[in-house]
Order: sequence, then C-alpha cells, then structure tokens
Amino acid sequence: MKKITILTPCFNEEGNVKKLYEEVKKVMNVSLVNYEYNHLFVDNCSTDNTLAILKKIASIDKNVKIIVNSRNFGPTRNFHNGIIQGDGDAVISMFADLQDPPEMIIKLVKKWEEGFDSVLAIKSNSDENKIMFKVRKLYYNLLSYLSEINIYKNFTGFGLYSRKVLNEIKKINDPNPFFRGIVSEVGYNIATIEYHQPRRYKNISKSTFYHLYDLGILGILSNSKIPLRIAVFVGALSSLFSFLIGLGYLFAKLFFWNQINLGIAPIIILVSFMFSVLLLFLGIIGEYIGAIYTQSLNRPLVHEKERINFD
Repeated sequence: MKKITILTPCFNEEGNVKKLYEEVKKVMNVSLVNYEYNHLFVDNCSTDNTLAILKKIASIDKNVKIIVNSRNFGPTRNFHNGIIQGDGDAVISMFADLQDPPEMIIKLVKKWEEGFDSVLAIKSNSDENKIMFKVRKLYYNLLSYLSEINIYKNFTGFGLYSRKVLNEIKKINDPNPFFRGIVSEVGYNIATIEYHQPRRYKNISKSTFYHLYDLGILGILSNSKIPLRIAVFVGALSSLFSFLIGLGYLFAKLFFWNQINLGIAPIIILVSFMFSVLLLFLGIIGEYIGAIYTQSLNRPLVHEKERINFD
C-alpha cells in the first residue's frame, strides 16, 4: 500500500486542530482506504492549548505524529521543516485553519495517481476579506511578472508532493526558503486544481502585517534580480535627468543672465527627490544583503524540542 503523509503546520490553533484531525481521518478512512497514512503536526511552540490537544489525540491514535519546536521560528521555516520530514510516498500540506478543505485530498491523490509529481491547489475565489484577496492577487501578479521562473498565482502551499519532488527539495540548503518558488524551481510534472477557499473555522489569523511583508519580500528576493537592475536603470536615468536639468539652467543663466533667478525651492525639491530614490534602492540592496547574510550563517531550519509517535 502507498503511504501518504498529511502535513499540518500550526501555531496557536487550539480551536481548529481537533476538527481538522477528525475531517482528515474521515476522508482517509472512508474514501482512501487503500492507502496508509499518518498526520504530521509541526507545532511552532504554541502558547495556548494546541499542543495539549494534539498530545491527547496522539496518545490514542498512533497515525498522528507531532514535532514540537523549541521556539517560534516563523511560519516559513516551520512549514519547510515539516514538508521534508514527511515519510510518505507523497506529502499533502494543509494548514490548520480548515481554509484548505480536507475533501480536496481525494482530488489531489487522484491527480497524483494519474502521473503528476506535484499537484497544486489554486484559489479561484475566497470567502476571506475581499480587500485582502485583491491585495494578495495583485502581489501574485507582481511576483509572477518579476520572477525568473513560473510562479503559480493564488497558490498558498496547499497541495500534494511526490517522493521524487521531496527528495529534490531536501537538496536545497536554504535557511529561509520560499516554498512556492521552490516547487516551480524543482519542476517535474505539475498539475493544478482550483478550489473555493472558505473562511477560517475558528480563531483569527496569526499572520501579522510584518509576517505578510516578510513573506512577500522573501518571494521577490528568492526568485528575481529585477529590483537590483531597476535600481541601476533608475540611478542612470536620474543622473542623466539631473545632468540635463543642470545643463539647461546653465545655458539659461548664460543667455538670460538678468532674467533667470534660480531660487532655492527647485534645488531643495530636486535634492529631496534624489535622496528619496537613493534611500529606496539602498533599502532594496539591504534586503538582498540581509538574505545573503542569513544564508551564510547556514543555521538549521528549526531546533526541535520534542517528537511524538516517531517510533
């Protein structure tokens, strides 16, 4: 029998993990009885009762495995560590908030059996906040435009990944990985399935503005050098523009000495504009340097505090 690992990264999801466990178990035990499975929860050092609930479930169901981090390493690193720990012939990743519908597992497995190595679940629409959905869509369009590889729009990481793909992912030594880009980087046969994303089952999202910004910047830095090249082009054009303005003022002053009064205002405006452009692109360069620095440290994705049911 083929074996499937269901991966669920979680942080403070006490209201959702039991419901998700029950829904996944129902799907596997009713519709996919010809497969072995385990459900791997990777807990990012939750501060509520999430871990206690998971341990209670794991004590009565040996199909449930738990990895507990020593501290909160952020959603990106926690997710990636979980995806490479799955021991099944395929790993299906789905988040704890039930926005990734468990019934989609059947469709993912069916596509896998048709010969696809990765099956990506793509949000066609969502019950989340309409403004946030539009903002995310704009970001995916921007990322797709900037990236040097094919980035799948409205793909959150929910999907199925075969052992072949997972073995290649393990070879990528990146302490701060952008998984959505890595899937495209690895390649092989990729299928997509559209789905309607429901609202979170319980609680509120743990993603802060900083986490969303960090993930957004990571996606661009990991897959594109275009921002650096834009900095070069804008710098060159700004220099040329400034030179032409200066030359124009010089000739105007020479030919209309008594009529032309430069004044201080245009100089201040021009200098302020140039400094703004300079600081913007210094920030972009700083982000790239920060990413290089993080990689040079070569630290592990996470430090694990405990493992449960890994006999």
